[in-house]
Amino acid sequence: MPSRRSHPSRRDFLTAAGGLAAASLAAPARSLAVDSGWIDAHVHIWTPDLERYPLAAGREREDMRPPSFTAGELLAEAQPHGVTRVVLIQMSFYRYDNTYMLDAIAAHPGVFSGVAIIDEDGPDVPMTMQTLGARGVRGFRLHTGKDHAASWIDSEGIRTMWKTGAETRQAMCCLANPEALPAIGRMCQAFPETPVVIDHFARIGASGQIPESEVEQLLRLADHPTVHVKTSAFYALGQKAAPYTDLAPFILRLRDAYGPERLMWATDCPYQVQKGHTYGESIALVRDRIPELSDMDKAWILRGTAEKVFF
Repeated sequence: MPSRRSHPSRRDFLTAAGGLAAASLAAPARSLAVDSGWIDAHVHIWTPDLERYPLAAGREREDMRPPSFTAGELLAEAQPHGVTRVVLIQMSFYRYDNTYMLDAIAAHPGVFSGVAIIDEDGPDVPMTMQTLGARGVRGFRLHTGKDHAASWIDSEGIRTMWKTGAETRQAMCCLANPEALPAIGRMCQAFPETPVVIDHFARIGASGQIPESEVEQLLRLADHPTVHVKTSAFYALGQKAAPYTDLAPFILRLRDAYGPERLMWATDCPYQVQKGHTYGESIALVRDRIPELSDMDKAWILRGTAEKVFF
C-alpha cells in the first residue's frame, strides 16, 4: 500500500493548500514595490502538434485561428513588454484535456499558472481539482450563459466546485455576459469564501456601447470581497481600437468600487495580437494612458492582484 507521505490525503492537501493560500492572500503590499515584472492574467495557447495534443471531438484544425500560438510564441510577444509571468486559460479546442497547458506550466517553472476546464459532473470533482492544483492550476473556467448560471445553485457538480474552491483557494473564473452577473452574485452569497474572477469586464462593451445598467450589475458584485475583475480584451470592447482610452472611465469606476487589489490586467492573446492590434497597446493603456491611476494602482492591476490569486 502506498505510504501516506507519497499520497497525501484530501485533508492533508486542503490543509497545505489553505496554508499556502492564506500566506499568499496575506502578502504585504510592500512586495508590490519590487519590480519583478508584470503578469498577463489571461492568455490562451495551443499547438499545431495534433498527434501529441489531439483536439476534442467535434473540433478541427481549421478552428485554430491562428494555426499556432505556442508557449514560445506567447513569450516572444510578452517578454519585450516586461511581462514575466502569465496565467494560461485552457483553450476550448481541447475541452477537458488540459495536457498542453499543464506541460507548458511544467516546462517553464514559475512562469505560468493555469485555469483549467473540467467536467463538473465527472467522478470525484474535489480530487480532480486538488490534483490539478498540485500541477499549477489555480482556477477553473466556467462558461456562464444566463440560463446556465441560473441553474448553478441547484447543480450538485457546480456547488461541489465552488465549495472545493473555497477550501483549496482555486478561483471560479467566469466567462460571463452581463445578464449572468446576478446569478453569479447568488453563488457568491452561497459560497462567500470562494475566490471568483470575472473575465473581460463581463464582456460589457462588446456591442460598442457601455450601458450604465450593465456597469451597475458589475459594480454590485464588488460587495462580495472575493470577487475580482479582469480588465482585459481591450481589442473587443468599446471602440475596439487602440489606444483604447474610451475604456479608461470604466476602469476607474471599477478601481473605485473594487479597489486596485481586485483588478487584474490581461491581454486575451492571441486575439489581442491580430487584425492590427498589438500587445504593447494593451499594456500601455493601464501602464501609461490613465493618469488617474497611481503607481500603486498600476502595481496591483499589472502584477499584484494576479500574483495574489494565481501565483
